This record gives sequence, C-alpha cells and structure tokens, in this order.
Amino acid sequence: MDKDIKRIVIGTAGHIDHGKTTLVKALTGKDTDRLKEEKMRGISIELGFAPFSLPSGQKAAIVDVPGHERFIRHMLAGAFGIDFVLMVIAADEGVMPQTREHLDIIELLGIRKGIVVLTKKDMVDEDWLMLVEEEIREYLAGTILKQAPIMAVSAVNGDGMPELLEMIGRLAEETEERSAFGYARLPIDRVFTMSGFGTVVTGTLWSGKIMTGETLELLPVKKPVRVRTLQVHGSKVDEAVAGQRVAVNLQGIEISEVKRGFLLASKDYLHPGFRVDARLRLLSSSPYRLKNWNRVRFHLGTDETMGRVVLLDRDELLPGEEGFAQIVMEKPVVAAKNDLFVLRYYSPVHTIGGGTVLEPNAPRQKRFREDVLHDLAIKEEGSAYDIVLHVMENEAERIFSLEDLEKKSSIHVNTLKDELRQLIDDEKVIDVDGKGNQFISTAGLELIASRMELLMSDYHGKHPLRAGYPKEDMRSRHLKDVNAKQFNSLLKLLENDGKIRSRGNFLAIPAFKAEPDERAAALITQIISRLETDPFTPPSLEEIKTDLGMKDDQALELFSFLLEQGKIIKAAEGIVFAESAIETAQERIKDYFTREKELALGPARDLFNSSRKYILPLLEYFDRIRLTKRMGDTRILMK
Repeated sequence: MDKDIKRIVIGTAGHIDHGKTTLVKALTGKDTDRLKEEKMRGISIELGFAPFSLPSGQKAAIVDVPGHERFIRHMLAGAFGIDFVLMVIAADEGVMPQTREHLDIIELLGIRKGIVVLTKKDMVDEDWLMLVEEEIREYLAGTILKQAPIMAVSAVNGDGMPELLEMIGRLAEETEERSAFGYARLPIDRVFTMSGFGTVVTGTLWSGKIMTGETLELLPVKKPVRVRTLQVHGSKVDEAVAGQRVAVNLQGIEISEVKRGFLLASKDYLHPGFRVDARLRLLSSSPYRLKNWNRVRFHLGTDETMGRVVLLDRDELLPGEEGFAQIVMEKPVVAAKNDLFVLRYYSPVHTIGGGTVLEPNAPRQKRFREDVLHDLAIKEEGSAYDIVLHVMENEAERIFSLEDLEKKSSIHVNTLKDELRQLIDDEKVIDVDGKGNQFISTAGLELIASRMELLMSDYHGKHPLRAGYPKEDMRSRHLKDVNAKQFNSLLKLLENDGKIRSRGNFLAIPAFKAEPDERAAALITQIISRLETDPFTPPSLEEIKTDLGMKDDQALELFSFLLEQGKIIKAAEGIVFAESAIETAQERIKDYFTREKELALGPARDLFNSSRKYILPLLEYFDRIRLTKRMGDTRILMK
C-alpha cells in the first residue's frame, strides 16, 4: 500500500429521493442500489458501498445511506466510521425532515467536515437555486456544517461535478486518517456468502489492522474466527488498516452465526456488557424530554439495542441539556471508552440525542452519588495523567501491564508510556518489576501493605511462636489476582520499604520476634528434657504431647516453634532428636572416622547404643546435611 495515499471513507446523508445514489453513481460509476426491491421502488433500503478514485490518485470508499425515515437505523449503521459527509439536498425541495435528522446524527457522531451538495440543479432556474442556497445557509448557521461549502450540481448532465470532485479532493487532503496502531475493531454492516469461500463480512475498520491468517474474536458472542482472505476496494490484500472499507472472508463460522451489529476485534480487547456510563446530550431540536428509566434505542457502530436510561444527576433531561447517565441494555453491547453513540426515542421512533461512552463495562450505579459523579467527571475531562492514575487507583490492588492500561484508559501506548514515566517520577505509580512492564499505584501498594500488616499482626497474636504468616497463604487467600512472580516483586518492594520481613516461606512484621510466654517456656523445658533423657531413643512428639497433657493446637504451636528455632530436629516422620543429641552424634561420628574409613549400620547402632528404628533416620539426616555420604551399605565422612 502506498504510504502517501490516505485511507478515507466518505458518507452520504440526506432526505429520501434527493439524489444520493444518483450522485454516487456519477462520482464512482457504480450503482449502489443492489436489491431488486430498491430497483423496483426507486429508493435505497440498504447501505450501498462504492470504491472511489479522485483525480489526484487518492482512493476512498463511499457509503451511500438510505434516506427514508423507516431506514434511519440503516443510515446509522453506515454513518459510524465515516471521515466526512456529502450532505445531499435537492434543489427543487430544499431542507426536509430527514435532512434535519441526518444532520443531527452527523453532529452527534462528531463528524466535523462535509460538503453540502445541492443536487438536481438542472431542474430549477438560477433564481430558485439562489433562494434555496440562502435557505440552506440560514439553516446550517446553527449546525456543525455552518462553514461547509455548498456545491450545486446535476448528476444527470454533469454540471458542477468537476468542481465537486475538486472540493472532495481538497477535503480529503485536509482529513487526518485513522491510526493503524492499536487493536483491531471492525463493526459488521453486511454479511453474505460467496461460492467457494463461505462467510464474508464487510465494514469500516475503525482501528488497528487485520491480517490474513490471524484469529480475531467475533463479538458479542465471543467466538474465535480466522481470517481466510481480505479485500479492500475490491482487490485482494494481505493486510487491511484503520480507515479502509474491508471485506473479510471468515473461516470456521456459518453465515447463520453472524449478523449486522456484530463486531470483529482483536482477541480479549473488548468485552460485552449490559451497562455503559456516559455523558448524554439531548438535542435542542428533540421533541421529547428524557425522564429517568425512559426506554430508548441505543445505536453504536452497526448495532441497535433497546435500553433504559438511568439519569445519575437529575430526574429529567430537557432538550439542549447534558448530564451523566447509565444506559441499561436489554442485550449485551460491545463498546470502548470515548465511543460516540446515538439515542432514538423508543416510540414514536425519533433521533433525540447521543453522547460519549465513559465506562463501557459499568457496574450498577446509584443516582445522585457524589463519588459516582466525580468518577465520571474524571473519566470525561481528566488529562491523560489523571485518567491513568484514576484507572489504577480505581482497582488499587491490581498490577497493570501496559496492555491492561491501554485497554482500560483508551490512551495510545506511546502517550501512556510518557504519562507513566511522569507518574513514577511523581511517586504516584511504582514500576513493580523495574523493567517497565508491570505497574501499581503507590496508593494501591500502601493499601496492600496495610492489609498485610493487619493480617500479620492478627496472625502473630494468635500464633506467637510461629515464624510468621505463610507466604503462599497470603497470596492465594488475600491477593488472588496477583501471580507468584508479581507477588515476589511486591514483597521485595515492601521489604525494601521496611514494611514486612520475608524469610523463607514466612512473612512477619519487622519488629516481630517469636518468644514463648512463661507457661510455654515451662512446657518447652519439659519437652527438651524428655528428648534428652534417652537422646538416641527419643519418645515421639505424640507421646510427649500425651504425657504432658497438651491439646493438639498447643502442641502443634510448640513443636513448630522448636523445629523453626532448631531446638529439635526432625530426622524422619515421627522421629525427632534434641539439638544437643544431634551435636553429640556429630562429635561421635567425627571421632569414629579418626579411627575407621567407613561406617556401617551395625557399628552405628553400637556407637549410639540404639536400634535401627532411630539410627537409620539419624544417618540419613547426616547424609542430607552432607556430614556423611552413603556408599552402598556404608557411609564415609564428607570432606
């Protein structure tokens, strides 16, 4: 693809029978009315598409929309994703109802550029044409197209068409094309089958790129689909990028499983939801006011969904007013932050307003809550810095990757990196692994530290003789969304800050020291005494527990403490020795090897005056600590 050629999508708009399709045919040579019913009735019912080459060589696609009021939903499906509009008004009729409604929709979708094309110039005289132009200019004065050029043409005899082409070319040069970076997103506006190929879908690629052979996700059904082939402007390509009209041949799905309103997107990029939080605007021309829980038609991309409006900051929205709202859908929708949408009244059907998505997967919100309204205000008006920090502090205990933050904030990754660097410099955010891959808010880390401190304090109070809170229990029970690697990075940060002490498999408050109280100390003395009485034929811990009348929990606490402190040593399951017995045994073995080269089990029994039951575990313990080494049936002293 020539990098100097922009990717442009142009849309038509206007009242029925004002000549949109005839104009498109004059510009492109293609009749976009493809249905038999459209030919018979002479009106557009469905969306039409035509590739378009300007004299400069610039390629574009034209989306021709139906003008009849019954097909506004089809018009809306085509209007999302266009770069600029040809607002078509017939010279013999002037501004009509669908002219007004289409212009409202164009404004709600934030389409800032356009040309007003005054068609059927050949059907009126110059005086009438001047009057109509004046009427149009007067009407446009309060609209988004107030500065748009008005071009009078006749698609029949070609009068004014060269000038229109030149103006379209000029507007195309001024248009900033969509970024090919980021995640792919293609709202589907047409589905059909082709012999030998199977299911084909078309749409305007809103963002990112699509490549032959890659796997995308079909939403809202969350089904993986493979891209078999791609076409742009009727030509087969290996890659399609944002701003192009694309036909995608899908593998692994039947036509019955796809419909207009569905979306193709990069895997795990977007998630269907039943609620969106939004800034909602009611058109000043709306014939209806909007009350809380009114039923509406929600249009986003190529999808239409019924929903209810929850007004979060008032009881009623009047024409021309704006406010925060939550829209509760009757079926799942797929949205992203900052998406523009259009609302139509449920019945009678009429375009009443629209707005901007602030949170695409919103929780149920309570009305008139200051914290909710503050949260939405930051999402709407905050700087990139504010939004990133807000996203992270909103899920304070979560560790975010760059990819997570890009999806959550809808901020381009390059801007995101700059903001994160500043947030780290300002000590608002912490680079968890020190490599610029994992991030947590400083407030979030402090929250984790406080929670862990409470948990450890409580644990130390209940188990004063234990080394500390088991690490894996802390992570799996209280930080379930943090994986083991991330958890270790967090522990290192907290330990460096002096918030915790991490030793082996245990966590403790830095000042904590395991110390027995007077009663426990007395029991410990008795336990050690029992083990030292006959050091190489020691009683089991179970026997000691019974003899001393200890409860299970108490015994476990004391035995665990003694093992951790090294006061008793576990040689095998059920076999423990006092620390003094192990020290004595080491000296005897070393002394033995001053006289002999190897030690067998029999001489070892004699050396300690004990049975195989105790001496074999004892020798195996010395193998483990590398005092001795087993060589067949004997042992030698390690150097």
